[in-house]
Amino acid sequence: MTTGISIVIPAYNEEQRLGPMLDQYAPYFIGKYGTRMEFVVIVNGSHDRTEEIARGYAGKHEQIRVVVEPRAIGKGGAIMLGFGHARGRLIGFVDADGSTPPEAMDELFEHIDGAGMIIASRWMKGAEVSPRQPLKRRVASRIFNLLVRRLFNVQITDTQCGAKVLTHEVLEAVLPHLGLTRWAFDVDLVFQVHRLGYAITERPTRWRDVTGSRLNVTQASIEMFIAIVRLRLLYSPFKFLVTLYDRTLGRKIHPA
Repeated sequence: MTTGISIVIPAYNEEQRLGPMLDQYAPYFIGKYGTRMEFVVIVNGSHDRTEEIARGYAGKHEQIRVVVEPRAIGKGGAIMLGFGHARGRLIGFVDADGSTPPEAMDELFEHIDGAGMIIASRWMKGAEVSPRQPLKRRVASRIFNLLVRRLFNVQITDTQCGAKVLTHEVLEAVLPHLGLTRWAFDVDLVFQVHRLGYAITERPTRWRDVTGSRLNVTQASIEMFIAIVRLRLLYSPFKFLVTLYDRTLGRKIHPA
């Protein structure tokens, strides 16, 4: 059975932030869309009370479904798992930390228009970001974005923002091609949509930094760089280098 919209929420050890986020999202979206919407919460690899909290909200709202994956499969893996359970005509995903307010997420659903995908941007004119991110993160973000633009020829200002919406048609087309589930997931998704010829649009968003992030900027930057280079090589005459990397250096950097 299809519904109007689906919102996939990946949740890894989010016992502190998932509840407050759903306290904002559930009244807003259920109040506006009723049974024409659903939340799909993907609890993966968590060893805290994330599953208990998610099931508590599901018990109160029929629009909230919980899927539990015992393994830590990363944000990308959790989102792809959620894609498989989503039944909406429009399918979005958003971080469990509540950094994107529900009104800003809803604007993506309302303004996708004829595009196949719409992305919330913290860097477009009109975006509201508070508090301002540390300089180190801003610099790393802009360097990463420049690399993505050059390597993949996609003119997107903010591939890494955790709020995006796709049509069901586009999702079905790109899902078989998605394979990177760590730092390159968002770039992989954007690249596949672009590669298959679907239009991508951006919209300035409202975003607030929420405490509790476990991101190590230096480590993440290195992993993101390796991931996007690997992804680009997969779609080039030098694909053989990826196999060589995976069999040698990749085993040391990302052991099984």
